[in-house]
This record gives sequence, C-alpha cells and structure tokens, in this order.
Amino acid sequence: MEFRSGSQIREDFLRFFEGKGHRRVHSASLVPANDPTLLFTNAGMNQFKDVFLGAERRDYSRATTSQKCVRAGGKHNDLENVGFTRRHHTFFEMLGNFSFGDYFKKDAIAYAWELLTSKEWFGIDPAKLYVTIFEGDAAVPLDSEGLAGLARRFITTSGARLLRILRRISRFHRMSSGTLRFGIWCSCSSIARAMEC
Repeated sequence: MEFRSGSQIREDFLRFFEGKGHRRVHSASLVPANDPTLLFTNAGMNQFKDVFLGAERRDYSRATTSQKCVRAGGKHNDLENVGFTRRHHTFFEMLGNFSFGDYFKKDAIAYAWELLTSKEWFGIDPAKLYVTIFEGDAAVPLDSEGLAGLARRFITTSGARLLRILRRISRFHRMSSGTLRFGIWCSCSSIARAMEC
C-alpha cells in the first residue's frame, strides 16, 4: 500500500463513492442549525438525521461526505484520552457513505471491501484486515445469512480474520489481539486494519 496524505485519502474515498452513484455532499456546519439535541456536529450522519427519520426528502438516494466533527462530551466522550493516544481527537473529519433506502448491507459490505482492498483504490492486503461481526443475543440475533455471504465472498478467499463480538464488549471497548487495537459499535460490523502500536 502506497503512502497517501489525508487529502488524498479523503479525495479517493469521495471519488470511489461518486463512481458508485453517490452524490458528494459538503460538510455541514460544526454547529447544527436545526437540531436542538446537538451542541456540535459529532458524526457524519447528523446532517441526514431527518432523512433517516422520514421527515425530509432529498433529490438523491445515495450520499458521500467528509464531515467535520467535534467530540467534546456526551456519549462519545473520550476527552480523557486526547493527547495520550494517536487515535483520540476532539476535531476530525468523518468520511461516510449513506443510502436512503437504495441499498443495504450486501452492497455496503461489497463497496467497503472493494475500496479497502482493490489495487485501484487503497490496496490494503486483506491478510492484515480483521472483520468483526456481532454474534447476536436475545434482542438482536446473528445475521447468519449476511455472515455466511461475507465469509464466503471475502474472508475465506483473502486471508482476512473474522472475529465475533459479544454485546457486553461491543460498546467501543478497545480490543487487543497482538498489535491490533480497535473499537466496535453495538451490533454493527466493522473492518479494522492491524497496525503497529
């Protein structure tokens, strides 16, 4: 994988999703104009909240953004870690791709895998990737169909590793496996690259 600057990574990400029919949407304000529940924009999806809730319609069904974010408290409060690790920041850009009822997990997984592993894009060696799947519980069962498709299509043929995550450890706790450290959100799947720490 060749070195890319932050600007190159951002542009490649946005161009990739534009090529998949997504509209490039500019970063919203750091201070949300019409959302009294937020002091600052703290996630890429904030500007689409009303679209997801069905209160607003846009003239596109796919979007890609590089959203400027501030995290300074609340649910995502990691201020005590700022300055002590290389991955905790209060101001950052969050790259995102969004579908408003147009595509779902199957396509989202395929897009992510192509972006990360294709030589044309980021070219990350799949053997350095860890894929996490929420193992399910009484409230949210394991998506065995999605897991089987993901494992069959990407993981078993590439050398990537699959980890099943339990709910009790899936609330952004840092996981360790040798030099791998990353966070997991609830019942979502994620892809992490093993990095030297």
